[in-house]
Amino acid sequence: MTRNNRMKSLMALLLATVIMVYLTDYENKAGADGEYAPLVSEINEILHDERLDGALIGVSIRKADTGEQIYDHFGDTRLIPASNMKLFTAAAAFETLGEDYRFTTEIHTDGTIKGEMLKGNLYLKGKGDPTLLEEDFEQFARELKSQGIQKIKGDLIGDDTWYDEVRLSEDITWQDEVYYYGAQVSALTASPNKDYDAGSLIVEVNAGGAVGEEPKVSLTPQTDYVSIINKAKTVAADQPKTVSISREHGTNQIIIEGNIPVDGSRKREWIAVDEPSGYALDLFENALLAEGIEWTGKYTMKMGETPTNSTLLLEHQSMTLAELSIPFMKLSNNGHGEVLVKEMGRIVEGQGSWEAGLNVMESVAGTLGVNTDTILLRDGSGMSHVNLIPANEITQLLSGIQTKEWFNSYNNALPVAGNAERFIGGTLRNRMKETAAQQNVKAKTGTLTAVSALSGYVTTKDEEPLIFSIVINNDLASVTPIEDAIATTIAEYSEE
Repeated sequence: MTRNNRMKSLMALLLATVIMVYLTDYENKAGADGEYAPLVSEINEILHDERLDGALIGVSIRKADTGEQIYDHFGDTRLIPASNMKLFTAAAAFETLGEDYRFTTEIHTDGTIKGEMLKGNLYLKGKGDPTLLEEDFEQFARELKSQGIQKIKGDLIGDDTWYDEVRLSEDITWQDEVYYYGAQVSALTASPNKDYDAGSLIVEVNAGGAVGEEPKVSLTPQTDYVSIINKAKTVAADQPKTVSISREHGTNQIIIEGNIPVDGSRKREWIAVDEPSGYALDLFENALLAEGIEWTGKYTMKMGETPTNSTLLLEHQSMTLAELSIPFMKLSNNGHGEVLVKEMGRIVEGQGSWEAGLNVMESVAGTLGVNTDTILLRDGSGMSHVNLIPANEITQLLSGIQTKEWFNSYNNALPVAGNAERFIGGTLRNRMKETAAQQNVKAKTGTLTAVSALSGYVTTKDEEPLIFSIVINNDLASVTPIEDAIATTIAEYSEE
């Protein structure tokens, strides 16, 4: 071996030794010799799981009553949080908007009502409400009719100027934006059901009556705002189901392809629409016509701004933020996260944009003790692979909010481990069943490609409340069992 090679080998050995010592020290940094030593040891053992080979994992645990950190495994390393970002969004929304905050939708006219005739344009002004359903537009129509309006001589105009015209956060991919979890954000929008996936509709495909027939396609809600291109076929019962539902990028053409066996099970997808303002306006027009309110002569459906001197005909208010936080956090509703960002921007800074709203989020995080120099916020949902937050800052946020008057609403919105009720257990309803964590762990999940996270609250066997955060990046295997094992280990911990 040459002298240079010997030197390289020696340096490599020295470097490896330094790294090993560093990692060993870091792994046992908190509580190794203190009262939590058994807990530290157990979690360290869990982190040796081969499924974490090549992955990055940050783990942080604090005492809930004091905020004291008792475990830290790469807790200061910035990692992609996935939907743990919603913990920051919800905290900022409760702090700036308030738990009783409601979104509003308004209907205006620039004309007058004479007899049964509204002479003037009818404006549907959206102000961010992500919970508008088909039935709400039907109620709008009934209320207008009760005001004596039977006919309209004017145009139907949608107003979405409460927010800016940017529909997607900057890191959304083309593939994501086709489906409900990547839906466009508009101040005027609609949802297909009470999950409130704003800006989307449900497309259902059922087999035709016989082999060779075109499959049957239905929409919820029914709307002509999208068009269906049905290329699928009904095939024999013993054939595989290959039917797919998607939307052509940049259009509202929904493409149905593949095969569906005769008498086979249905196929459903929640498809995001392009430009949801027009979608909401279409539902409103349908409701008006169904109620018997007609237009005299030709009219136009278009987008525009409500005149400042218009007359308010009616106003609709959404559920409270405390109520909305249930589907937002329990079901990890991405659209709600992005709407709340824009609403905070609009209310606090006068600009309904991601930039303004994210500034508000960062500011609120700072007031809760989060070191904002260590975080990077790119959206409100966690869909971005560019968001960066250390696990220690997540536990700091969860510690800092406990004294807030809205904390009970926030805590109530977190998924509960092992609770089968969808709007209680949420994304944790099928996890940690029949363990000490069941009905104990209340935490937010997070999932993206090669990203998984779980952060929240847990009570030990000694009834000591703790705060934890687990953020895993670059994983290639299912790592949720590892998160569950850590959370359960905390729940089982006792000093005795």
